[in-house]
Amino acid sequence: MQPQDVAPRPAPPSASSADPVVDVEQAEAALVEHYPRLARLAYLVLPPGLGRSRRVLTAHALTQRALPRNRTTTPVIPAQSAGREVDPGYALIRLRVVRTALEAGRPLRRRALPRRSQLPPLLPHVRGLKLFPRSGGADELALDQRLSALSGPARAAYVLRGLEGLSDDGVRHLLRAAGAEDVDGALREAGALPDEPALLGSPEFDPCSLQARPTDLMRRRQHARAALVAGAALVVCGALLGLPGDGWGPDGAAAPAYAQNPSAQAALDPARLTKAAPAAWETSARTDFSVWPARGGLTGDRELLRRALAVWARPGGSVGVSATPGTATGGPAGPPQLLYAGDVDNARVVILHDGLRLVRYAEPKDGTAGAALDLARTDGADRAAATAVVLGRADGNVRYLTAPWVTKAAGRDLGRPDGGARELPLTDGVTAPLASPVQQESGACTSWNVLELTDGPDTRVVTDLGELVPARLTAGRPGAAKDAAGVEALRSWAPYACSLGAVRGQGVRSVNAWEFAEQPLPDSTGSGAWVCTRAETWRGDGARVLAQFRTPGGTQGAVAAKAESVPACGERDPHVLAGVLWKSSGGHWYLLAAGSRGIGSIEASGGISGSADGNLLTAEAEQGARAELTGTLEDGRTVGGLR
Repeated sequence: MQPQDVAPRPAPPSASSADPVVDVEQAEAALVEHYPRLARLAYLVLPPGLGRSRRVLTAHALTQRALPRNRTTTPVIPAQSAGREVDPGYALIRLRVVRTALEAGRPLRRRALPRRSQLPPLLPHVRGLKLFPRSGGADELALDQRLSALSGPARAAYVLRGLEGLSDDGVRHLLRAAGAEDVDGALREAGALPDEPALLGSPEFDPCSLQARPTDLMRRRQHARAALVAGAALVVCGALLGLPGDGWGPDGAAAPAYAQNPSAQAALDPARLTKAAPAAWETSARTDFSVWPARGGLTGDRELLRRALAVWARPGGSVGVSATPGTATGGPAGPPQLLYAGDVDNARVVILHDGLRLVRYAEPKDGTAGAALDLARTDGADRAAATAVVLGRADGNVRYLTAPWVTKAAGRDLGRPDGGARELPLTDGVTAPLASPVQQESGACTSWNVLELTDGPDTRVVTDLGELVPARLTAGRPGAAKDAAGVEALRSWAPYACSLGAVRGQGVRSVNAWEFAEQPLPDSTGSGAWVCTRAETWRGDGARVLAQFRTPGGTQGAVAAKAESVPACGERDPHVLAGVLWKSSGGHWYLLAAGSRGIGSIEASGGISGSADGNLLTAEAEQGARAELTGTLEDGRTVGGLR
C-alpha cells in the first residue's frame, strides 16, 4: 500500500541499517526518466581537459554504465530525508555517475591497472564525426574555465549544489559515498566560486543536444585505403575458408559446427524447411502460428535461410541474442516452419517457428556483422494470441507481420480513446510503420500507441512491449474479459496505458484491466476508481498485478499496490484488495481501501485501525502511516491486501 496525494512512497530513514534496496528495474526506470539530467551531471564533473567531443561520449558511456547488475543498497542523502529526493533509484544512479566521473578525472598510475572509466569509451561511437554541445556565450565560457581550474571533487561539489540543489551536508554525504578525498576541502574550494545554477542548465553543458563536424578527412582517406587492402586480404582468406569442408563461410555469423549429428544437420538444411499452404488456415482445426503461410520476397534465398538456421543453432560471439523469460535458446530439434523472409527497412529478416517458439533472425543488408537473434515462447497460442509478430524496429517505429486472417490494421493512441485510429496499409501482411511506445523519448509518458487488428467481426488490440510477440489487451472481470476494443473498453484503459511500461520485457502474453470498485471520497469530493491490471505471461508463472487508484478528474491512475506470481485479480482468484493513503482538498489524510465484489468486510491494523462492512473502507490516518489490510469473503475465507 502506497500513500497518495496521490503521493509517492516516502524515502526510508537515513540510518545505514535502513538504507533502501533498489531493484534493477527501479534503477532502470530512474535512468531512463532522468537520462538527460544525469548525462549533464557527468559532463560537468568530467575534467574539461578531455576535450568537448570525448567528454560527450564519456558522459553518455558513464551514464549508461551506471545501471547496476542486481539489487543494490544506496545511502540516503540528507536532502532526501527533507523530502526533496524520494526516489532511491535516482539517488543510486546519481551516486554511480558521480563516482565514475571522479574516477575518470584521476591520473593514470604506472604500476596500477587503469579503471574502465579512465579509458576512452568504446561505445557510444560515431565514425567520421566529432560531437560536441552547442556553443554558449561569454558567461558559459567563463564558467567552464573556472570549473576547469577546480579539482575533480570540488567540481562535483559545485555541480551538485547548483544543478541538483543539494545542501552542503548532502554534497558531503554523496561525495564520501563516491570515494572522493578531502571532501571538506572540496566544498571550500567550490564555495569560492559564485553560484550560477542557471548557467549550469544552459545548452553549453547539455551532452544530449549536440552539433556534428567531420574529423580529419585526409587521415580518414589514408585509413580507408589501408582498410581496403586489409579487406581484400580478408575476402581471399574467407573464400578459402568457405570452400567445401569444415569452413564457416556458408553459415555467416554462426559459431563453428561442433557436431555432425544427422538429425541436427537436417534441422539446419534450408531445403527441408516446412511451409504452410496459403489457404491452410481457412480449413485447419488449429488457427495459430502453425498455419501461417511463408511470406516475404526472400523465401527462396537459400543462403539467407541457411545463415538464419545456423545462427539459431550456434550463435557466434558477435550475434546479439535475446530471449523472453522462460524461453529455451537452443537450436531446433527438427526442420522448423518458415513464416517470413524478406527486406524490412535496412535489414534482411527471417521469422521461423518450431511449434514452441518464434525466432527472428536479422542481419544488415550489407553483410552479417551485427546480426541479431530473438526468441520468444509461444506454445499454447490461439487465434487471438497469434495475430501479429514484430518484424523490426527502426527510428522509433515498429513494423508487424500480421496473421493471414487479419484483414485490416490501424494504430491509435491508447491514452486518447476519442482520438480515432489511423489506418496502416498492409503489404503481404506487413504493416506500415507505427510509432512504438518502447522507443519513445525518455521523460513523462504522454502517449501509448497500440495496434488494432480486424479479424472478421472481431477487433484485437495489441501493444509492443519490447518483445517478438506483442501483448494482447483485454478489459473486464477475470473470466469474462474481452478485447479492449470499442469506446467503453478504450476509455477504461486510457488512464492506465502508461502503466504498461512496468511489464516490458517480461514475456507478457496479455494484460487485462478491470475496474473492481468505485469509492466515494471524504469531504464530498466525488468518487475514486479502483482498477486492477494483470499481465499474464507465456510461461504461466510470473504474472504481475497492479492495483491502481484514480481520483476524479485525474488523467492517469497511480499505482497503489503491486504483486508478482499471485492469483489475485485472475481467473483462478478474481478477488483483489488494496488500499492507499489519500489527502483531501481540506488537507486531511485518509486510508482508502477497496475490494472486489464478494468481499463482505475489511479490517485495517498496524499503523491505522479501522473496519467496515462491505468492500469499501474509509478511515482517518496520519501522513506516512502504514496499515495491514485483511478482507473477509462472504463464504468466510480471508484475503490479504496487495502490497
